[in-house]
Amino acid sequence: MSTATLTHLPGQSRTTERALIGLAVALTLFVVVAPLVFIFVRAFSSGWAVYAANIMHPQTLHAIWLTTLTALIVVPLNVAFGVSAAWAVAKHRFPGRGILVTIIEIPFSISPIIAGICYLLLYGRQGLLGPWLQAHDLQVLFALPGIVLVTMFVTAPFVAREVLPLMQAQGTEQEQAAVTLGASGWQVFRRVTLPNIKWALLYGAVLCTARAVGEFGGVSVVSGNIRGQTNTLPLHVELLFNDLNAVGAFAAASTLTLIAVIALVVKAFLETRKT
Repeated sequence: MSTATLTHLPGQSRTTERALIGLAVALTLFVVVAPLVFIFVRAFSSGWAVYAANIMHPQTLHAIWLTTLTALIVVPLNVAFGVSAAWAVAKHRFPGRGILVTIIEIPFSISPIIAGICYLLLYGRQGLLGPWLQAHDLQVLFALPGIVLVTMFVTAPFVAREVLPLMQAQGTEQEQAAVTLGASGWQVFRRVTLPNIKWALLYGAVLCTARAVGEFGGVSVVSGNIRGQTNTLPLHVELLFNDLNAVGAFAAASTLTLIAVIALVVKAFLETRKT
């Protein structure tokens, strides 16, 4: 009986493996591929000329520019924050290290809309800092600063969470050896630490960029969604769809989709290089 069971297992394993692969492929096709294909089919449903006209519309171009500008500001800041936080946790021992890691991960567990409401209550006209900001003629909400702040909050953990495990696994021996040889702190970071984490750092930056470009919930709360002024590309897609301009909405969505696909390709490449 035991021999029959053992000889039956390989076939059973192959059948299960094929079934799981088939299920994964089917789910991928229906859940991921089909919606992406549908976006481009609808975007080009009225022809290339209409698609190009929608993309080149001033409000769409402004949404693309604002989204790009936000990402260009947020990603470098979060790279600096992520590397600094990971360095502090991995290379030093101090009270509250676990609390710092928990704080870094808070944006993963909080809805972006809740984050946007918190910024509204803090920086809004009736918020905690609202009167002081008004007195000094500073506008945070319904302007670029508010969009940048909430996007930074949402994307803050990505770089740190990619770099931190690698720094912890590498230990501090190489840095200590460099210090004993007379290297300064900046030299240790640039010549020892950075080369060891460069692929993880780039990987985290790609994830941060993709998340920043696609952020909707928090930005929708703090931006005011003003056409041609504070609406990012995801918000612009919603505005076009609400205006019953389906072709324009899908044309704008195709731009976000292309960015996502490019990010996935870069992510897949970096995954093969990350150590």
